[in-house]
Amino acid sequence: MSKSIYITTAIDYANGTPHIGHAIEKVQADVLARFYKMQDRDVYFVTGTDEHGQKIFEKAESQNRNVKEMVDEYAGIFQKMDEVLNVKFDDFIRTTDQKKHWPSVQKMWEKLVEAGDLKLDKYEGLYCVGCEEYKQEKDLVDGKCPLHDKSPEKVEEENYFFNIGKYTDEIIKRIENNEFVIIPETRRNEVINILKEKQEFVSFSRPKEKLSWGIPVPNNPEHVMYVWCDALTNYISALDYANEGEKYKKYWKNGEITQFIGKDIARFHTLIWPAMLLAAGVKLPDRIFIHGFISMNGKKLSKTTGNIIDPFELVEKFGTDPVRYYLLKEIPAFGDGDYSEERFREVYQSDLANGIGNLFSRVTNMVDQYLDGAVDMSDYHSRKSGNLEMNKYTENLQYDKALDILMHKVSNVNKLIDDEKPWQLAKSEDRGDREKLEKVLIEAVNDLYSIAKALTPFLPTTGKTIIDHLAQDKITKAEPLFPRL
Repeated sequence: MSKSIYITTAIDYANGTPHIGHAIEKVQADVLARFYKMQDRDVYFVTGTDEHGQKIFEKAESQNRNVKEMVDEYAGIFQKMDEVLNVKFDDFIRTTDQKKHWPSVQKMWEKLVEAGDLKLDKYEGLYCVGCEEYKQEKDLVDGKCPLHDKSPEKVEEENYFFNIGKYTDEIIKRIENNEFVIIPETRRNEVINILKEKQEFVSFSRPKEKLSWGIPVPNNPEHVMYVWCDALTNYISALDYANEGEKYKKYWKNGEITQFIGKDIARFHTLIWPAMLLAAGVKLPDRIFIHGFISMNGKKLSKTTGNIIDPFELVEKFGTDPVRYYLLKEIPAFGDGDYSEERFREVYQSDLANGIGNLFSRVTNMVDQYLDGAVDMSDYHSRKSGNLEMNKYTENLQYDKALDILMHKVSNVNKLIDDEKPWQLAKSEDRGDREKLEKVLIEAVNDLYSIAKALTPFLPTTGKTIIDHLAQDKITKAEPLFPRL
């Protein structure tokens, strides 16, 4: 019996609206969930929002807003983004959920205490509010955090510290033995190098007087849990880790786990997260996929410079499936990528309008015109989606390569039609030509059907439209899938 599948994304920080970097991760995870569901696997797919922390509290204060009302609003916007991108999650976890999330976080904290891995100590150092972590001088550029271009604050306070150094060697060993798989290989090597730096402790709490917006530390209400124990535990709190519920047993303890994250939070998910799990006696994820960044017109995305891409505006302008296609095909699965409207329009025209869309139109038109809409359906449902190579790339999260194979198939079917010229065969009264016409169009329809099935995890609406149209008793000429821009 196949194992159940558990898929998660990082939870998005609820102090602003989503950008295209949030979108790509959700779409990538959605493809894998849909791919496995098409194989009748038992899949559970979770995303959500990270709603505690100093940045969120300060933003609400600066706007004279109630902090809970603010995170409610942003959580709703992130859910709306998933909706417009046709991302079908099974659960949306929120770290302010005191019934679902907090009990699991408190249990995780207590497990770390039982393991002897949390200690209360005084600390003096440099703290970056943007990163929500302490920095060392070597992490700074000209005295500033390179990610936020701001000088960190000098902080002297009492924190609980988690002993991650105790687990570093074990994490390295599991990565090298492929028990804890980091994808792609380049990120895996970066992670191993980070782990070998041997950081011993990481702050796991802050005094309540400095950070009131968060989950209280069990048995010490003067401290609030820091982001790592709170936010990272979401992946199992969504499954009822607190009570070792049925979902936790099925999808975490006995499932295959794939987690999608961005490279900016790789260290937290490949050092702190597995160290927490090892300390608590919890199984590690099977694999973590670390995607790259998106730039726009070759420049880093930035709200301050106005160089941003709003996923809502993009979908409104071009449609959901075209946006999904660009993110999956044009942004390298294993690296960084760039967005430009000029390139978007090129890809839309070549791959979607002139490729998939044109093939659908011409095949259905010829079947309607030359065969009166009737084709032999017997081979339809015996065909598997895509091919073994494409399925392998999809399962290995190399979506750009999987779609390359699919577009090659589209080109091959278009070439078959161009070479065999059904429009000429239809004019002939020769019996052999009529048989050849029927054979060519039946092959084209069957190939189009298999393309649509393979396409469905990537472009769900497009795939379903083609499949539904070809499943009719009488195939009629189809409306254009991708109107010319």
